[in-house]
Amino acid sequence: MIRSLLLRNFKCFREQRFKFAPLTLLSGINGMGKSSAIQSLLALRQSYDQGMLPATGLALNGELVRLGNASDVLHEGADSSDQLEIVVEFSPPANREWHFQYDREKNSLDLCSQPVTQDEVPTVFLNDDFCYLRAERVGPRMSFDVSDFHVRQHRRLGTQGELAAHYLSVYGGESLPNPRLARNGAASSSLRDQVEAWMSEVSPGVRINVSELARSQGVDIVTLQYSYIRGTQVTNQYRSTNVGFGVTYVLPIFVALLSAQPGSVIVIENPEAHLHPRGQAIIGELLARAASSGVQIIVETHSDHVMNGARIAVREKMLNAEDLTILFFERPSEERLDPNVSELKVDIDGRIDRWPDGFFDEWDRSLERLL
Repeated sequence: MIRSLLLRNFKCFREQRFKFAPLTLLSGINGMGKSSAIQSLLALRQSYDQGMLPATGLALNGELVRLGNASDVLHEGADSSDQLEIVVEFSPPANREWHFQYDREKNSLDLCSQPVTQDEVPTVFLNDDFCYLRAERVGPRMSFDVSDFHVRQHRRLGTQGELAAHYLSVYGGESLPNPRLARNGAASSSLRDQVEAWMSEVSPGVRINVSELARSQGVDIVTLQYSYIRGTQVTNQYRSTNVGFGVTYVLPIFVALLSAQPGSVIVIENPEAHLHPRGQAIIGELLARAASSGVQIIVETHSDHVMNGARIAVREKMLNAEDLTILFFERPSEERLDPNVSELKVDIDGRIDRWPDGFFDEWDRSLERLL
């Protein structure tokens, strides 16, 4: 598990430490560094995927992130002699440090610290128990891509969730790796039935139908359709383009959480997108339950419903209070160039120890103006 992250001269952060828990929620004003914190971890993972670490440098552009040039990443207050540093503390206790020197001529970030050998690299940066779903995910389509390499060999959903339908067509019949995530009332403990049961909390009665077209026809696509239970009847199957946008948009999140093995790390941006408030709260509950089952989850969110869903899960003993951390990113003071990051604590009743100005208080502000 990732316990903490220290950034020096990375994008908007001159120096900032972040503490992580099994479930960590990143919230706050836009443009205050939430994505940057996540991108630092993704850049490390990407650098190992591309073979640039442990000996070469930081891979700024690839499948996980596209950060531009080194000058786009180096803190604006840094000079050519300053190093960009990423220090990650893991559990069991182990610190791993990567220091990069800015090469102005090549506009690159070259590794200048002692290389972290392959044996010293935490498995989260090397194995397939890692999933990243970006904020810009794939919505309804007439058909979806197939990738044997990503799905069958590495069990990946794609960073936009574009392979979720193919993943379900291949592994939908398997049992959940985390039985504690099973939803009551599901037809079985299979991944497909459990995804349907959880998604029924978002879109009542939904049934998922995926079909991989025959390879003999020379077509490598999978179709995704939905039907609905109405009383004792089942409706016709509808194309995903004819069903609410949010249903398909949230599908990869349910698949990722329900298929994750204990020890996995999942990073999700804005899971609340295109969901009604109850659906957002359900996502918060599932995030908490997955985190209590051995999966580490890092979430960027602007939804008080997602946060409250996780807080209620703490109150109802689905997740230990110490296993939930909320990091609030806010505008810096006049004397400080960097954003200010506060760690908020949640007690056993789901209550937050303090509410900084601007932390999910817009409802109160609006109500005061209305009254």
